[in-house]
Amino acid sequence: MKVYLDHAATTYVDDEVLKEMLPYFTNTFGNPNSQHAYGRDTAIAIDKARTQIANAINAKPNEIYFTSGGTESDNWALKGIASALRNKGNHIITSKIEHAAILESTKYLKKLGFEIDYLSVDKDGVVDLEELKSLITDKTILVSVMTANNEIGTIQPIKEIGAICKEHGVLFHTDAVQATGAIKLDVRDMNIDLLSMSSHKFYGPKGIGALYIRTGVKIDNLMSGGHQERTKRGGTSNVPAIVGMGKALELATTNIEEKGKKIADMRDYFVNKVLEKIPYVTYNGSKTNRLPNNASLSFEFVEGESILFSLDLEGIACSSGSACSSGSLEPSATLLAIGKAPKDAHGTIRFTFGKDNTYEQIDYTIDKLVETIERLRSMSPLFYEFKKENENV
Repeated sequence: MKVYLDHAATTYVDDEVLKEMLPYFTNTFGNPNSQHAYGRDTAIAIDKARTQIANAINAKPNEIYFTSGGTESDNWALKGIASALRNKGNHIITSKIEHAAILESTKYLKKLGFEIDYLSVDKDGVVDLEELKSLITDKTILVSVMTANNEIGTIQPIKEIGAICKEHGVLFHTDAVQATGAIKLDVRDMNIDLLSMSSHKFYGPKGIGALYIRTGVKIDNLMSGGHQERTKRGGTSNVPAIVGMGKALELATTNIEEKGKKIADMRDYFVNKVLEKIPYVTYNGSKTNRLPNNASLSFEFVEGESILFSLDLEGIACSSGSACSSGSLEPSATLLAIGKAPKDAHGTIRFTFGKDNTYEQIDYTIDKLVETIERLRSMSPLFYEFKKENENV
C-alpha cells in the first residue's frame, strides 16, 4: 500500500485545476501584456484568478500580486517594507519559529543595519502577546508572524497580533503558506497588511504564489523588469499557473470548515491510536488551536531519519520536519524553541493529511509505525539504558 502523509510539503494538482489550466498552455497562449486579442484573453484569465484569490481572503483584486511562491512573497514583504520605510524606522519583530524564508531575510536585513527582535513561544508554539507589546518602539516598522507553523501546526492569535500592530501604527505581515486553503482567513477582520501564500499547498501548481498587499501600504519592488503586476513585480506572467492557483484556492475555500473537520477527525483518530499503542511519544503543538491536517509526534530513544526511511520502505511518505530543511542534520529550531531537548527533536516525525487519505491507509500506517518503533528501540542504546535504569528503581 502507498500512503502519502506529507501534504504540508506539497500536494498534487487537482483534476479540476489541471483542466482549467490546460488551454493556457496551448490555444490561449498570448502574453497578457500584448495589445491584441491573444493578450487580452490571457489578461482576462489573470483578472479572474486575482478575483478568486481576493475573494478567498476578503481582499480586493488589486491587492493581490502574483509571485513565484511563498519564499518570494516572504522575501518581498520583509525586504520591500524595510527598504520603503527605512527613513521611518529600522526595527522589525518576528518570531523564533518562522519559516527559513523569513529568518534568512531578517539575517540579511540585520547586515544592512536593521534591528531584529525574535518573539519567544510557549510549549505549544504560541507567541507571547505581552512580549510583542513590550518590544514595539517608535522605530518599529513591521511585525511578521506566521499564521500557522509548518512543523507543529500551531495557529497563532493572528487577529490579536493584527490589532496590536494597528493600535501602534505598525505594519503586520503574516506567512500564511500553510494556512491558506486549510483554515478561513479574513485580512480585514484580522487586521493583516501583507499576507504570503503558495499554490502548491492547496492542490494547485508549483512555482506560483501571491502576496496580498493592503491598499496604501508603501513597499519597494523586490524584482525589477517590466510593467507586470502593476509595475510591482517584473517578469512575464505565468498564465497557466496563475489560472491554476485561482481555481485551486476557490475549490479549497468552498465549505472549508466542513473539509477541515473531516481531515481533523482523521488526524485525531491517528494521533489517539499512536499514543495508545506506542509509549514515550509526545504530541507537539497546540492540541486545540492547530491546522486540521497536522500531527507532529516525537518518539523518544530513536532517530527521526530512521523512522522516516523505515516507513518509506513500507510505502508511507511523511517528513522529519519542514521539507525546506529536511536535508539538515541540525535539530529543528522550532522544536528547540518550544522546549524540546535536542535528542527528542531528532526523534520527531510530521504526518500531514490530505483530502484523499482513508482510514484504511491510516490503520496501515499505525500498524507499520508500531512495528518500526519497536524494532528501532530494540536496537537503541538509549532505550536499553532507560529500561536498565527503570528496572533498578
